[in-house]
Amino acid sequence: MIPNDLRLVRNTAVTILALVALRLGAAAWTPLTFDEAYYWMWSKHLAGGYYDHPPGVAAVIRLGTIIAGDTELGVRLVSILLALPMSWAVYRTAAILFGGVRVAATATMLLNVTLMAAVGTLIVTPDAPLLVASSFVLFCLAKVLATERGAWWLAVGAAVGAALLSKYTALFFGPAILIWLVSVPKLRHWLISPWPYLGAAVSLAIFSPVIFWNADHHWVSFIKQIGRARIEEFKPAFIAELIPTQVAFATPLVFILGAMGLYALLKRKAGASAARMLINATFWTIVAYFIWHSLHARVEANWFAPVYPAFAIAAAVAAILTRWEPRRQRIVDFCWRWAAPTGILMFALLIVQANTGVLTGYRRDATVRSVGVGWRELAAGIEAVRTRVGAACVLAPDYGTTGWLAFYLPKGTCVVQPTQRIRYASMPEPDAALLAGKLLYVDEVRPGGRPYLKEVFARVERVAELPRKRGPLTIETYALDLLEGARGSVLDRSPPPERR
Repeated sequence: MIPNDLRLVRNTAVTILALVALRLGAAAWTPLTFDEAYYWMWSKHLAGGYYDHPPGVAAVIRLGTIIAGDTELGVRLVSILLALPMSWAVYRTAAILFGGVRVAATATMLLNVTLMAAVGTLIVTPDAPLLVASSFVLFCLAKVLATERGAWWLAVGAAVGAALLSKYTALFFGPAILIWLVSVPKLRHWLISPWPYLGAAVSLAIFSPVIFWNADHHWVSFIKQIGRARIEEFKPAFIAELIPTQVAFATPLVFILGAMGLYALLKRKAGASAARMLINATFWTIVAYFIWHSLHARVEANWFAPVYPAFAIAAAVAAILTRWEPRRQRIVDFCWRWAAPTGILMFALLIVQANTGVLTGYRRDATVRSVGVGWRELAAGIEAVRTRVGAACVLAPDYGTTGWLAFYLPKGTCVVQPTQRIRYASMPEPDAALLAGKLLYVDEVRPGGRPYLKEVFARVERVAELPRKRGPLTIETYALDLLEGARGSVLDRSPPPERR
């Protein structure tokens, strides 16, 4: 490696380590989102699957809390550190597919400065391990292309299996790989080779715990998630949300480079046909599904996580390998020069805003309901009320409030969501004696309250109303109702919608 290339690699590695350190600091400062708190509950009772997703996110959180305890940093630690192997995989993939240190270092840097990578590994959802696994799927496919060794298909299978343990979206790697093999003549021989099918068997073996869990639970998770693809009502307005959310998650300058890179690859302006087709197949197959999905339902921005390794490589192709006419070249040069500072600044501002609200003058924004700012103080108030009234258990109406209560109340506190019990199928039910005594129901203040509580309990008494605040802003006010005299079972064991 020539000195300039060595310096570039070293600078890239140092920058990525600094970005990881920045995320670790943000992780320790930022309260959990309600999804993270819910997944943390999963991590305390590992299983082959869960109602919402496969178990990958629970395993990632469990490992982090073993290292750093049941803290915000512990929940997020391993997810953030996984950015390091993800970066290595993207670097090696870009180098194999398009050659050269500059394109590889650029792809790695551009991926790491996107909000998808920065926030997507900081906020632990199934998309975090999926993003990492997706980078290894690309890497292993690149090794198949470069080496022509069938054994690499076993590694492809392992990477796809790891992606499937993260989220069912990874199923789309199957058709993406098939499209790649069929569309590139020199790769078609693999279709009559046993190696890809052995790789598929490896994927199936890794994914089998999820299959067995679903078999034991009436296939509820498969039905829930796969059923989302069915269009029951045409709502094209959701399509309009796709591009703005991805511009934000990619950061605007990386988005421009990525879009130009995809255009260059489609127009055959850079790279060999097999390399171009690999990026196109893995990107457009998944994107096509989400466009379909948006015809009837909202597509959350983080769902695009598995295409981001390919998108970052396309962005590097635009920045380094493609020859543009002068006007477009000026745009590319500007985006390349300012992409990293812009991405880092956007991440820092987002973390400051989520924690303080100062950038909007302490008014509401999109983060206030999902990020648990104020929950530590609110939980202290709830615990004081629970102790005062002698409630043995705290009840909540939804999984988000349940997760926050379980995480921020004192360790060992009985916290239960009495409805949607399928969400807690892998967790032991609370002691019946705890549910037979006084209970404290915690919910947002609602006009008319929760009428069904009076149908289930002989006594329902409002004992407190407590705010959740971010600075001077009251995000929500929670009603605390003391419940006594259950007329039947406190737990509603009705089957989930998928079984009705």
